[in-house]
Amino acid sequence: MFRSRLGRRRGTATALIAAASLMLTLGGCGVDPVTPQDAREEGGTDDKAGAAARRVDCAKVKCIALTFDAGPGKDTPRLLDILKEKKVPATFFLLGSKHVDRYPQVVKRIADEGHEVANHTWTHRILTDLDESEVRDELSRTQDAVEKITGRRPTLMRPPQGRTDGAVSDVSRELGLAQILWSITAKDYSTTDSALIRQRVLEQAHGDGIILLHDIYDGTVPAVPSIIDELKRQGFTFVTVPELLAPGKAEPGAVYRPEKD
Repeated sequence: MFRSRLGRRRGTATALIAAASLMLTLGGCGVDPVTPQDAREEGGTDDKAGAAARRVDCAKVKCIALTFDAGPGKDTPRLLDILKEKKVPATFFLLGSKHVDRYPQVVKRIADEGHEVANHTWTHRILTDLDESEVRDELSRTQDAVEKITGRRPTLMRPPQGRTDGAVSDVSRELGLAQILWSITAKDYSTTDSALIRQRVLEQAHGDGIILLHDIYDGTVPAVPSIIDELKRQGFTFVTVPELLAPGKAEPGAVYRPEKD
């Protein structure tokens, strides 16, 4: 969908505010992010759950995790076709209202094809603006909806705009959810230009990185094949978030965020 110049400016301003809020929230409320490297080292070699997730050793291989927020949407089946063709696993942080409940067969396909199904709340409300009961409702409704479709409750969640605090962490821990942030973003909510989305991802790509994209915006899915091809050419191996952390395991309530090189 096309935006006016004013709309793009507003989107950019919103993104900057969100980024600043994220830094303030994480820095000021005792939430200490864990890096993938730290998670792997803490997992050691005896963590059976973490070892089971390890398809590759990301301590030795240049890994990167491709993640998609706020779907599924009308373009998600095409995205799944691309990922299947390219043999690339991804992590999908699914939105409940008007997404999971609208596209249950797509949710099932995501799970059946080996991708990680994760939680992005029910209505995308900013969790740090809510009380604990409201946070619990936002997360638990999506947990229930995903479990009904796939038979499995998610173990990962991504807070909208990346905003979290101690209360969000407490509820996440209660619900068995680890919080997954990111280190690479194309800001694909602000453009329909697939070439620009590709450029932004490639410029930021780094080992142990987590890429944030949205499969609900028009320019994103068309950019994915060339992003995958170029990152593979550069020697990256695509993994799910649990694979990135293995043999460590994402601990409920904890916040995970890669450090850029």
